[in-house]
Amino acid sequence: MASFLHLFHIFFLISTSFFLVTQSKPPQRTAFNPRTAFNPNKLVLPIQKDQATHLFITNIHKRNPLKQVPFVVHLNGQFLWVACEQSYLSSTYHAPLCHSTQCARANTPYCHTCNSTPRPGCHNNTSAQDVLSIQSTKGSKPGPLVRVPRFLFACATSFLLQKGFPKNVQGIAGLGHAPISLPNQLASHFGFPPKFALCLPSSASNVPNGAIFFGDGPYLMLPGIDISSQLRFTPLTISPEGQYYITLTSIRINNKQVPINASLLKFNVNAGTGGTKISTIKPYTVLEHSIYQSFTRFLTSQLPGIPQLAKPVAPFSVCYDSRKLKSTRAGPGVPNIDFVLQNQNVKWTITGANSMVEARRGVTCLAFVDGGVRPRASIIIGSHQLQDNLVQFDLAGSRLGFSSSLLFRRTSCSNFNFTATP
Repeated sequence: MASFLHLFHIFFLISTSFFLVTQSKPPQRTAFNPRTAFNPNKLVLPIQKDQATHLFITNIHKRNPLKQVPFVVHLNGQFLWVACEQSYLSSTYHAPLCHSTQCARANTPYCHTCNSTPRPGCHNNTSAQDVLSIQSTKGSKPGPLVRVPRFLFACATSFLLQKGFPKNVQGIAGLGHAPISLPNQLASHFGFPPKFALCLPSSASNVPNGAIFFGDGPYLMLPGIDISSQLRFTPLTISPEGQYYITLTSIRINNKQVPINASLLKFNVNAGTGGTKISTIKPYTVLEHSIYQSFTRFLTSQLPGIPQLAKPVAPFSVCYDSRKLKSTRAGPGVPNIDFVLQNQNVKWTITGANSMVEARRGVTCLAFVDGGVRPRASIIIGSHQLQDNLVQFDLAGSRLGFSSSLLFRRTSCSNFNFTATP
């Protein structure tokens, strides 16, 4: 995983030199495709968890003839990029000319030289277009596929997918707030508000068992629970790079405040430091070193009768014999952790299912890791803490909606009915 993060960081630095998307104008709405039977205001993508990497995969229909292509879900990614220099066959593929309107939208200032006939992965710029199809939904079950005829994406080399990625994935689906990211292109094309919701599954599976919703609710989970009606909201801050931050005012464990340096919780937008970022790439929540030390000391003090294991399982430092922890509907029986937001009444509650992880058979560990001294973000909420929580990103309203654990509502992110007939 460390090699993957290093590789992805390199790719991000390279790609942002080509796609300065946070400074470009929002995309103009494309004419609606007449082949679709209706203009949907809600769309859905299935997602599944990869056991080996703890990353999440979504299958997106692209190309002509239509092909289901697997992508890693990257919440803060700025665009959809595809490893397309080999075996990319599509009759609807189009490479815009340098300095065209499409390239201006993606703000790609560089041109390249292709020494052969232009093709995917060999043309005079880094942006490309092709058909993208996605499933519509009425909120409770999937509907028919609808099309975006010329969806903008980036071509990239496949070597970036060789280490740390799930097998067979062919790119990254970026959900960040940028003009050609997946949420913004879909909202622009179909004319619904720029809003999407993540519901990450907690169990790995070879079949879809989680969902990304584009558009507003309702988000209905079996046995018919409307999660959107139960969301709480907090302001959403977007960094200059299009990444998603929220502001914590304190952390409470067992209804008791953890002593931490409150200045670290403030996000400096100009410097891009501090604050709390949300990520689907980090598997576990990362805490700045001083926050981590205080947090782990405080939590272990709330479990005085349960001894820690002398040899924890890396990358964790606090682990227990699983048999010593009670089992509840919401995971191991440990004190709740509250991320307190704009006031004491608005809090994101993390139960045992999201605060603890079975690191190996019979060993359960606190699913938080030490981020070291002076990281860019003081806290990064990782995907383990997002699992079985529905989290809505309202880009127009600059607010984040969150459900806390769906297990308390006797449902989960695996309960969207993808098997229903459209």
